[in-house]
Amino acid sequence: MDLPDPLPDHPAPDNPQGKLVLLRHGETEWSRTGRHTGRTDIPLTARGEDLARAAGELVRDYDFGLVLSSPLQRARRTAELAGLDAGVDPLLVEWDYGGYEGRTTSEIRAELGYNWSAFTHGVVRGDTPGETVEEVAARASRVLTRVLPAMAEGDVALIAHGHYLRILTAVFLRQAPRFGAMITLDAGSVSVLGFYREQPAILAWNHGPRLPLKPSES
Repeated sequence: MDLPDPLPDHPAPDNPQGKLVLLRHGETEWSRTGRHTGRTDIPLTARGEDLARAAGELVRDYDFGLVLSSPLQRARRTAELAGLDAGVDPLLVEWDYGGYEGRTTSEIRAELGYNWSAFTHGVVRGDTPGETVEEVAARASRVLTRVLPAMAEGDVALIAHGHYLRILTAVFLRQAPRFGAMITLDAGSVSVLGFYREQPAILAWNHGPRLPLKPSES
């Protein structure tokens, strides 16, 4: 299902000069072992804290006018270690995986008997109701109604979660939410979105601590 332009009521500038910088939180024990981590509030590992500090080095030259974090501690701690003074936005919380929370893809596939993925097949109710990919995209769209006007004034940083940020990127690019399945984000990675000749674009993607990030203006 395609979503409408993320700013139907508040048009963004034609070509905002600010960049939208996405930080996926550092490693947790569950992300290290491939367990779906939605609303479970678990801390970073020691390596995750190192990744967060390295992410801070990657983004230190940006001029952030707005910095927002998921309320979950793995994102808030990443922001802190990256040297970013982030406000909390509950809409940045990770996908609610419902009955698949804490389980690996291989475990779920063994139980179901087919090549399940959250993007294609969705989740089931568990201790929490779970969300559809379209519901996550709707939350991301609401964040963008706040973010895109701010990009006319400067750079914006979002510190959040892997699946959520992939879906937000799809919405930003005006693609169907399931486009997010075709892009990946490593723990502690930094990516940059922006506008190129009035079109939303990926300017840099999934950069780790030893790679250059600042995108070319050309």
